[in-house]
Amino acid sequence: MDDPDSLPADILIDEQVSQEQEALIVGTLTALGISARVKILPRRRSVSDLQWLVLAVLPLQAFLTSIGGKVADDTYKGFQNAVRKLLRRENATETTAARPLVLQDTTSGLQIVLDDDLPAEGYRQLLTLDLSMFRLGPVHYDRTRQRWRSELDEAAPAEILPADNRPVEPG
Repeated sequence: MDDPDSLPADILIDEQVSQEQEALIVGTLTALGISARVKILPRRRSVSDLQWLVLAVLPLQAFLTSIGGKVADDTYKGFQNAVRKLLRRENATETTAARPLVLQDTTSGLQIVLDDDLPAEGYRQLLTLDLSMFRLGPVHYDRTRQRWRSELDEAAPAEILPADNRPVEPG
């Protein structure tokens, strides 16, 4: 029976992810208070069609707030380590190389991309990331600028997004 206080999440996993890797990510999310429903995607597509290795669809702001509250304990570090271990390049095959774990908000569809080489500073910033700053996504960590950004939001015309990059409220 699911914990009523847990956040629901649909976890879509490429069939090439091993059972051990699946157990690692699901166990880590469970420890963070996520009630995961896992679906393995069968191979009915070309290799290049799927841009991610794992897609977690969940209430994103609540998830980030939840893990932010766990910084002091081992579950937060476990999340970082699980993402790194899952995406580690030596585990990658030719078809899984360089595919990230993607967090997608259930309501807005905004995606945050977690790459295998996301630095500790990226994880720290992720915990306090204001998702209302982004409209189009996907959101990536820019190592050069040392911040999370959406290139599509930045390229949007001024009438769609004001200069401070906050979404325009519908009129």
